[in-house]
Amino acid sequence: MRRALLSIARSQAAGPFLILGFVVIVATLTTNRFLDAQNLRNIGLEMAIIAIIAIGSTFVILTAQIDLSPGAVVALTSMTTAVLLVNHHVNLVVTVVLILLLGIGVGLVNGFFCSYGRIPSFIFTLATLSIFQGLAFLETGGTPIFNLSPRLEDSFYGHLVGIPLPFVYVVVLYALAWAYLRYTKGGRRIYAVGGNEAAARLVGIKVNRIRTQVFVIAGVMSALGGLLMSAQLNSGSAEYGRGFELQAIASAVIGGTSLFGGVGNVVATLFGALIITIVQNVLNLHAVGTAWQNITTGLIIALAVGIDMWRGTVAGAVVSRWQGLGRLRAPERVAVDPDATPTVVSEERVTR
Repeated sequence: MRRALLSIARSQAAGPFLILGFVVIVATLTTNRFLDAQNLRNIGLEMAIIAIIAIGSTFVILTAQIDLSPGAVVALTSMTTAVLLVNHHVNLVVTVVLILLLGIGVGLVNGFFCSYGRIPSFIFTLATLSIFQGLAFLETGGTPIFNLSPRLEDSFYGHLVGIPLPFVYVVVLYALAWAYLRYTKGGRRIYAVGGNEAAARLVGIKVNRIRTQVFVIAGVMSALGGLLMSAQLNSGSAEYGRGFELQAIASAVIGGTSLFGGVGNVVATLFGALIITIVQNVLNLHAVGTAWQNITTGLIIALAVGIDMWRGTVAGAVVSRWQGLGRLRAPERVAVDPDATPTVVSEERVTR
């Protein structure tokens, strides 16, 4: 039992889970409406989209890369979904397949140029953010499209055995992501590439291929986010998804994923997404203005990045201090033997 508790305490998910518990306590104490069943349901629904996108962001960051385009991909896929369903009357299933293929395509573009093209991912995905946003506007000239499909709307607001479908999507996708990272060669290679690229190349890992794959995963997760956004609002708009990339990155970093790569836990990313969503929900319940909500979100992101930057230094100082205390020797004593010359022995030997 003690070993199990120690294992849980040492888990990367322990810190984010404790922070989540603290945020929930503060939210409960500051507003009576937080624990209302409808409010908790709204939190879950709002969290689902960011949490799914954050899976892709976690994979990318684990390889020491960054993706700033998910928000624009949400806008592009949302707008494309609306155009296919309303303007071209494409079947819903075919539309979903095409949108997922679009997600694979944008992921391949990002992955190819950031890995094989050796363009810094921060710069290239910043460029594709603008490109994808512009493409979304071009589809209808920036005009939103409403009333897409009742079946699409049901895919968000429907239930499975009484459980809202977005919860099911999140649980299934996070379970798959966790299992992939923990139990497959591909998952171990992702950690290896982010932990030490040179060593990964030496052992035969195809670094560029791995990095392209994680960008493809991020593209698919963002495309799913766009589909769910369209389903939630039963509409498509080029304005959807703004700021989602920052919230997804913040979710991963708050969950303990290092921006330097090689360290992270996708389950903890889910806790990070919950933390951000709950903070925003509490601000809404207190009728805090949009400007202050944006400021708060920015501060959370800055704090998360700061924690990631300082984590190694603080941990190193604590460990050094602990080891220094352990090396302190006990006071020496003089053991007297009438038949031998007095010798100096440690307290430990006297105890024995």
